[in-house]
Amino acid sequence: MIINKNFLSLFFTFVIVFSVVFPAFSEAEEPVEIFTLKQTIENAIKANIGLQSSKEGTRAALFAKKNQRTYFLPTLSATYRYKRNDDENYFEETVLEDEYSFVASFNQPLFTGFDLINRYKIASLGLDVARIDEKLARQEVIFEAKKLYFSLLKAQKIMSVAQEAVTQLSAHKEVAENFYQVGMTPLNDLLKAQVELANTKQDFIVAQNNFEIAKSNFNIFLRRPINSPVQIKDVLDYTTFGYNIDYCLGEAEKNRLEITTADLNVEIGEKELKLARKDYYPYISLQGNYYRMGTQPDVSDPSSWDIQAVATWNFWEWGRSHYGVKEKNSRLLQARHQKEEIRDSIRLEVKQAFLKTRESEKNIITVDKAIEQAKENFRISEERYKEQMATSTDVLDAQTLLSKTKTNYYNALYDYKISKAALYRAMSQEIIE
Repeated sequence: MIINKNFLSLFFTFVIVFSVVFPAFSEAEEPVEIFTLKQTIENAIKANIGLQSSKEGTRAALFAKKNQRTYFLPTLSATYRYKRNDDENYFEETVLEDEYSFVASFNQPLFTGFDLINRYKIASLGLDVARIDEKLARQEVIFEAKKLYFSLLKAQKIMSVAQEAVTQLSAHKEVAENFYQVGMTPLNDLLKAQVELANTKQDFIVAQNNFEIAKSNFNIFLRRPINSPVQIKDVLDYTTFGYNIDYCLGEAEKNRLEITTADLNVEIGEKELKLARKDYYPYISLQGNYYRMGTQPDVSDPSSWDIQAVATWNFWEWGRSHYGVKEKNSRLLQARHQKEEIRDSIRLEVKQAFLKTRESEKNIITVDKAIEQAKENFRISEERYKEQMATSTDVLDAQTLLSKTKTNYYNALYDYKISKAALYRAMSQEIIE
């Protein structure tokens, strides 16, 4: 079969034009989800493994409590036994070759030295601790989500500043090169522009890498593929934190779940101390047995039964109980000391977060006014250089000052948001701004 060359040429031309004019048909791109802060937090709560693990810890503590409750109830057991005897047994006058027996028993604790009740209370307190740990894990996820969100925005803005600096210095280098070509400026002006442009490009590469790392951290935290595209909604406004340090310390003292956990651990220590004293008391139980025996598997011979109250007391164990009580008493004192350490640590955490929030807020106000001044300074320096009324160094210094001012502003803005998130976490408040 012979194919016309003109037809082939026309066909390939059509394919190329179609792929250029209608690229959406040749390569469809999936829309990228734009995350808000609220969506980021919600997705993090759903995806976080640590939070899921803490939920399983709560379930385990609940089952432990239910398990401990069963020890208050009587236990039932049954035993079925077959025994084959030697027919030449000289120690017994009458020997049955085959013996079958069935025994049904129950055991009901009556007094255990307060062992059962204390174990149940400890399990109940353990469930309370597990539930608080789950809430703490949730608060930590919310804080980390906020931190990663604002860190990503900060990395994105700093990269944009670096990219803008490359664009501005590239334009300045072109002007300096043209001036040098016509002999209006010396060679060192051009060299300065080229060197500064090279340095700025290097800064831009570093900023790009930091932005990619921030995106990867964001994806990993939300359990997304590490290279998934990320777009988040920018948050450029900010609200002043209007509370003083005394309010923050009071809220932390009132709300921090770690303090509640410490109180529960002290209470658990008190119950374990009482539990250690159980061996000072006798163990009393009610036991009963029902017997059936016979020479046939159905044990159809007459039955019998018995009920007995049993008291057991180990009154001498070479100081084992005494030393056990001493150990639990020291553990209780340790829990009380740890509670005070936790209070001090929380106060310090609140104070540091409060001071960092105030510092960043003041920096925002200071640097915000300087951005317009730095922009105007750079514009004037460029115009003066083009009129040969300033040197290349003046332009480079103005551009460096502008980039530094913008970088300082974005650092202050997003550090303020991160610091305020840390302060809310220190006060145990789940506030989303």
